[in-house]
Amino acid sequence: MHIELTEMLRCPEPHREEFLVLSTGEMSGRMVLSGLAGCPVCHKEYELVEGVVDFGERAGAAGASPASAAEAGAPPDAATLQALLDLGGPGGIVVLLGSAARQAEGLAGLMGGIHFVGVNAPADVQELPVLSLVRCGGSVPLRGSVARGVVIGTDCAAEPWLTEGQRVLLRGRRYVLENEGVDLPAGVTRLAAGDGVIVGEKR
Repeated sequence: MHIELTEMLRCPEPHREEFLVLSTGEMSGRMVLSGLAGCPVCHKEYELVEGVVDFGERAGAAGASPASAAEAGAPPDAATLQALLDLGGPGGIVVLLGSAARQAEGLAGLMGGIHFVGVNAPADVQELPVLSLVRCGGSVPLRGSVARGVVIGTDCAAEPWLTEGQRVLLRGRRYVLENEGVDLPAGVTRLAAGDGVIVGEKR
């Protein structure tokens, strides 16, 4: 996990948002490979192992039921995603939920200066200097309105991830859903759809 991501993380428990306190163990450059992230509100601690922060399953959190694969086309390539996200310059983070985390390396090659956060990435996706990985259940462990873009993979095209993607996105930024058969959450205006992808913008 990139050390600067610490200021954007939040405890997934249902209380006010506060910065987590990071106790680092092993580091490689700016990437934290091991340590603990602690919540100053509820005092829960979350372990960092091999660069991945594990926020576990919050009690009572609903698990997602992914939408039918028949409603989703092939995931767009990195160049298409770059155009859909329409970032216009470096800086900030883009959140990639589920299978969308596989796009991080390709996007990074086209979008210098952006850091990617993979949420519940597939097991074959490895942490990179441009990609921080977090695991969680029920809510994305990021503060509200911090991401310059959100891409939701087909395996996360259901609640609570649809609404969580909207929550962490900055107003006026792009929301890309890799399943054309799913409705966008409240607060996201539909801009276009086609080839199994919906593009929206947070109001």
